[in-house]
Amino acid sequence: MALIPYALARPFLFSLDPETAHELTLHALSLTQGNPLQLAYCSSRVNDPIALAGLHFPNRVGLGAGLDKNACCIDGLGAMGFGFVEVGTVTPLAQPGNPKPRLFRLPQAQALINRFGFNNEGLASFISNIKKSRLYLQRLDPKAAQMPHPMVLGLNIGKNAATPMERATEDYLTCLDAVYPYADYVAVNISSPNTKNLRALQSDEALDSLLGAIAQRRQLLAAQHGKQTPLFVKIAPDLDASQVAVIAATLKRHGMDGVIATNTTLSRDAVKGLAHADEAGGLSGAPVLAMSNRVIGQLRAALGAHFPIIGVGGVMSAADAVSKIKAGADLVQIYTGLIYRGPDLVKQAATLIKTLTPLSMRHN
Repeated sequence: MALIPYALARPFLFSLDPETAHELTLHALSLTQGNPLQLAYCSSRVNDPIALAGLHFPNRVGLGAGLDKNACCIDGLGAMGFGFVEVGTVTPLAQPGNPKPRLFRLPQAQALINRFGFNNEGLASFISNIKKSRLYLQRLDPKAAQMPHPMVLGLNIGKNAATPMERATEDYLTCLDAVYPYADYVAVNISSPNTKNLRALQSDEALDSLLGAIAQRRQLLAAQHGKQTPLFVKIAPDLDASQVAVIAATLKRHGMDGVIATNTTLSRDAVKGLAHADEAGGLSGAPVLAMSNRVIGQLRAALGAHFPIIGVGGVMSAADAVSKIKAGADLVQIYTGLIYRGPDLVKQAATLIKTLTPLSMRHN
């Protein structure tokens, strides 16, 4: 259990500009991870192992991409008890993202709006940070195979804003080449609303072309590196049933290993009239829960019982996490819930999933 309750830290963090608070938190994590100071936020990991997509997850609760874009806090985040952590989105070249301000709190709705725009330090810095992490260094230990299942690491990839859409595939392949040796799984982000026209990659022909190229490159990389790294595709909640059905069929056709549902939403129906509700960007937090669960249910129906689904969007409580499993997800990710509820949410969610999820609801 963390030595410093998040309830004491939150008022200070919420008194700051949201992005300043975000950067301050990441800086603190980077300085304290791997040393006794991480006792301030660390927690024991709930043991609820699941085998999925050829990977062994120590429990079903993970961190969603976007919080640690540059992979600088892998160990600190892992110390919070996550079964898996997804870092990124990384793009081939460093880019500043969209102009500030670009992150807004909507506390009455337990929500955030962001329009970061894949701000990150680029692939070279991303890989360098991964190689410095204790998680990575431990895996180089010859005894690692005999250790208990370690935290799973997902690496999330995207395209540079300056890259024309007709060359988007080149960016994804560049990223895939670079991260492949270091990833437990690779997440292909085609659903951020903050890179112009990115969501067009979810359309029939564009998705078919992109995933075909990625699947072909994965074959070459698997032979080169001697391992088959699973590929997950992250989709938006703003899709109708027919769009979800097309995406599901395309994922299966190209041998993708899983899907992450969902990213942030462009809808503002649940936050009308609130301060910042009209800001451009993706809405996350409590208002996304039902939308995300709807897409998860549609995916499960289309993909069958055994296709891996990671459910993300609106998990603000342990009960919300269980609702994702009930909707059809195998694993759950949190992000905005971590900001509003703190690290205790990780253990609470993993514990309740373990307690309340009968074998009949386990889709693996």
